[in-house]
Amino acid sequence: MKMLYSTLLFTFFCQSTIATALTYNVVNLGAKGDGKTDSTKYFLSAWASACASTSPATIYVPKGNYLLTKADFHGENCKNDAIAIRIDGTLMAPSDCDVIGNAGNWIKFEGVNGVSIYGGVLDGQGTSLWACKASSKTCPSGATTLSFHNSKNIAISRLTSSNSQMFHIIINGCRNVKLQGMKILAPGNSPNTDGIHIQLSSEVTVLNSRIATGDDCISIGPGTSNLWIENIACGPGHGISIGSLGWKLQEPGLQNVTVKTVTFTDTTNGVRIKTWGRPSNGFVRGVVFQHLLMDNVQNPIIIDQNYCPNNKNCPGQNSGVKISDVKYQDIHGTSGTKIAVKFDCSKKNPCSGIRLEEVNLSYKNQPAKASCANAGGTSTGVVKPSSCL
Repeated sequence: MKMLYSTLLFTFFCQSTIATALTYNVVNLGAKGDGKTDSTKYFLSAWASACASTSPATIYVPKGNYLLTKADFHGENCKNDAIAIRIDGTLMAPSDCDVIGNAGNWIKFEGVNGVSIYGGVLDGQGTSLWACKASSKTCPSGATTLSFHNSKNIAISRLTSSNSQMFHIIINGCRNVKLQGMKILAPGNSPNTDGIHIQLSSEVTVLNSRIATGDDCISIGPGTSNLWIENIACGPGHGISIGSLGWKLQEPGLQNVTVKTVTFTDTTNGVRIKTWGRPSNGFVRGVVFQHLLMDNVQNPIIIDQNYCPNNKNCPGQNSGVKISDVKYQDIHGTSGTKIAVKFDCSKKNPCSGIRLEEVNLSYKNQPAKASCANAGGTSTGVVKPSSCL
């Protein structure tokens, strides 16, 4: 019995040692949560150690404010496909926008597999850049707060991103990504602060999140497939947008996108599909917009295939992007303009298979209107404003 007890104690001790060894506390490595000391290298050191392990590892960020400059986390040579990053503190970008403003990305993950981020706050401190842009001075372009490129099996939960210089989160060239319980916050007049941008990615899910920004709450770029967005509060901002698409002649299409159970409050758009008025072989098909509530939304339902700022670089003003099989189901609420439904489709490639089911939108307690150009489809159930398809 004594030998058995000793064996069990030794086993427990070894397991405890291993568990401790595979948790990398950034403070123990040298990071300081004082909001002033640059802790970038200590976060990168924790990442290097976690990557070198073949067993699941955790990078832990205790309470405190941690200043980070540009931080790139590469997974190409990572031995580990189960790295959890648990954040109880706040990661802060430099307040001077010149420090990372032309870096493209503030916190970037490239080629990683099996990374999870839990909790915490990312403070992009974008106010100095926004002020610079408002003054018409020569300014940095701005950095995206958090981006994942060419990665797979990613999970982000209960993360807050505030005051990003530019886009808050980008998912690019990724597969099997889940974001849930997100809070993404920036003032309604902050320029180009898209909440979540997804492109060239598949099997992405965005759930149970609140997004308030100065641009699109969620924007969806070319090459996106099997995207599921559900239970989102959007506003202020520009709504949820597919596009803009069709800038390039050779561009991958977009398909199998579902957006459901979303409340839009005081947004510029509700659900929008936007394509450049340029030649392109791109396409949009298999899209469902379902169970949406509009509260004073300027353009609740809109397809714009004549997007061309300043009327430049759009020869013939004909979009080559083919839009088909798009369903709008159970959409209610109020429009901030008389035209609540607008389908402005391509003359060259008219929209087809547009379906309106149980749509009821009003304008100042009066009937709203619908406008259609080059759009074909059907309507069923109560549809207000009356369908123009």
